[in-house]
Amino acid sequence: MATSSVRDGIQAVSPTASGSKFGSDPRWQLVERILETSPFQKSSHLPALLSYLAEHTIRGQHDALTERRIGITVFGKPADYSPAEDSAVRVHVRQLRLRLHEYYACEGRGESLVVDIPKGSYALEFRSGIVEPRLRPEVLPVVLPTPAPARVRRIGWRDGVALLALIAAVVCGIGWYWSAAVPRARTIPWPLNAVIEPQQDTRIVVSDCNSMLRLLSNKELTLEDYLEPGYFDRMIPAHMDHNVSRLLGYVSDSQLTSFADVVAASTVVRLAGPLAGHVSIRSARDLNRRDLEGGNYIFLGGPTSNPWVSLFTDKLNFEVVEESPGGKMYFRNKNPRPGEQAIYQGLDHTGSAGEDYATMSLLPSDSGQGNVLILQGLRQEGTEALGVLLADTTARNDLKRELSQQTASGQTPWFEALIRTRAVAGAPVSVSVVATRIIHP
Repeated sequence: MATSSVRDGIQAVSPTASGSKFGSDPRWQLVERILETSPFQKSSHLPALLSYLAEHTIRGQHDALTERRIGITVFGKPADYSPAEDSAVRVHVRQLRLRLHEYYACEGRGESLVVDIPKGSYALEFRSGIVEPRLRPEVLPVVLPTPAPARVRRIGWRDGVALLALIAAVVCGIGWYWSAAVPRARTIPWPLNAVIEPQQDTRIVVSDCNSMLRLLSNKELTLEDYLEPGYFDRMIPAHMDHNVSRLLGYVSDSQLTSFADVVAASTVVRLAGPLAGHVSIRSARDLNRRDLEGGNYIFLGGPTSNPWVSLFTDKLNFEVVEESPGGKMYFRNKNPRPGEQAIYQGLDHTGSAGEDYATMSLLPSDSGQGNVLILQGLRQEGTEALGVLLADTTARNDLKRELSQQTASGQTPWFEALIRTRAVAGAPVSVSVVATRIIHP
């Protein structure tokens, strides 16, 4: 039986002990490579969970892969705990699923083996990540013997029908072979197909956590202030402890963003598939107005962390309002419809539990030379939930169907959608559409 260790109250399976039992099993070797990456090294929960799921999946011990057994063995829950009341296992499995997707979007791009956690199951799924092209069958020349003189025979109608049937069978066989041998081109899912196109470059603009320095000066943030030279210096109070000043100086010189933006950006890159090479990631602080004259853009975060979003506020119905720097935040519904609220307030702060809100908006750029997709949440949980929606086929189709019903042509237009998510332990666990609007540029 594999040895175990306890860290931060979590019982973790030791990879070394387990690895000795699996020998050169490529599945466990893959798990060990994943565990050595930075996101897993920094987590005290997910390495233990991944090790446990991998060991029992490889051993075929599916009776150990229940929510209750995982909660007791991995998370140290009491024997009488109720999974229906305690969602810790589900929350961390979902976080693990996202981390695995991030791995294959970054360090694991060259892996030939893919591991995933299918929804509704705690058993890992291992599958080949690189499809080997099928070899075309070698065509050998056919040497026909010299026919002996024979009496010419007329072809009757029965022979003609048989010949046509043979030709049809050959054509069908060739068609079947090529449809099986040649993989179909992977399509970009809606609405990303409006901003990820073969003929255009796409920039994902992630939020700038340095804009949070405004909390030190208790000042409102505008795009004009953000673009002024020396903005960050003005945000830092003059009289501060030397070490704190050095730390803030280091932070202001760094390109930092939120974990939610990393998750959302990696989801977009993964869904871009063969067009991922057309997608680049930029920090909000490295953008300038001339950049917006062409190309497609995906903006992550709200105006308090990504000031560029404020350029589109006048075109949107749901507006982010912050009562004071670092204070209460909510979406203001400029024109409430029957059954809608005038205000949608989210979490008090990132990391708390409850309901949070976000909006997804698709509209043409002002220059007319590209399109813009805005994914903004009140808190990080809201922005992360939009990445979940983009990756969920059912959720995307539901939203698309609701929007198409609002247009006479049935086409999916420029739109804005208000999304609600329920967050537990800093992670979104559910996503639903609250309200939609058609944008008429």
